[in-house]
Amino acid sequence: MYVQSLTLRNFRNYERATITPDRGVTVFTGSNAQGKTNVLEALHLCCLGRSHRTARDEELIRWGEHRASVQLRTHHADGTHDVAILLDKTQKKKKTVRIGTRQAERIGELLGHMCGVLFSPEDLSIVKDGPAERRRFLDMQLSQLRPQYFYGLQRAVRTLNQRNALLREIAKNPSLLPTLDMWDEQLAQIGAQIARNRREAIAFLGEEAARAHASLTGGREALRLRYISQTEDAPDSAERLLSRMRAARQEDLRRMTTTVGVHRDDMGVTIDGKEARTFASQGQQRSAVLSLKLAQLEMAARETGEAPVLMLDDVMSELDPGRRRQLIERIDRVQTFVTCTDLSDLAGARQGMVYRVENGVLHA
Repeated sequence: MYVQSLTLRNFRNYERATITPDRGVTVFTGSNAQGKTNVLEALHLCCLGRSHRTARDEELIRWGEHRASVQLRTHHADGTHDVAILLDKTQKKKKTVRIGTRQAERIGELLGHMCGVLFSPEDLSIVKDGPAERRRFLDMQLSQLRPQYFYGLQRAVRTLNQRNALLREIAKNPSLLPTLDMWDEQLAQIGAQIARNRREAIAFLGEEAARAHASLTGGREALRLRYISQTEDAPDSAERLLSRMRAARQEDLRRMTTTVGVHRDDMGVTIDGKEARTFASQGQQRSAVLSLKLAQLEMAARETGEAPVLMLDDVMSELDPGRRRQLIERIDRVQTFVTCTDLSDLAGARQGMVYRVENGVLHA
């Protein structure tokens, strides 16, 4: 898979821009705060229907404007795919997705038309921060590869919110307690499906990340991933999760929130047996995240049968020469979009199209 064209209208600081990228490496260079990252944000928006930088879609619309759009054309083994995301502050439905000439009924219909892996300096949070960041990493990867996972995740969030609301209501009206059983059963069924997908993903990512990390470190360090969950890897995992939820019911009623479920899952990351979050240096954490991103590339290629797009947001300058060389060897195999302030950061890479970015204007 590769991107043939990307057109922005009133997106972030771009009034209008059309990009026809190289099949290899396309570079966006320029000073800071000129709009380089905004291009990658638009590509990411076409992967998952959401920005990686903000949950507020109105922030994507150019200052002083009411509407914005991102149009993407990709080439797949089965032909050309056209998608568009339209943002409008004035409409009740603020975001609309078009697939070809048809308006999508659900955001999930966008998934699969553009598959990409984004690596940015902020991704250090995957290792450095709490479990929520690692769940987000897993959920975003699985959602763009498996639309049914995305829909299951949506159902799980709705069910969890409804159960938590019921717990608060029970505190005021204890007669509602029997209705909790229905929500427990639904949450356990959905949770078991989510856990199964996450466990499979971590098993694959763990092997690939360990291999990439050994290459990056010259075999001096061993990276390991593990799934930390309250669910069991067994045919009756839904029943076991339900049993745990019922055992925690009194605590849930006291705290008025759900204390057991896949919303508490985590992905353990260790280097030489020590927790990377606590004991790894920043350089080691950066290598761990880079290994995870390279593993994502392999997983996406396996699941879809086509190489995904790689997006690198100002990360070359953060890597030492050895790690930079290892990454450059990988990007020669996939279509890559790179932002940087200095082209010398890409020494040794096969550069194709280079755009100089100045205040939302692209100069080829």
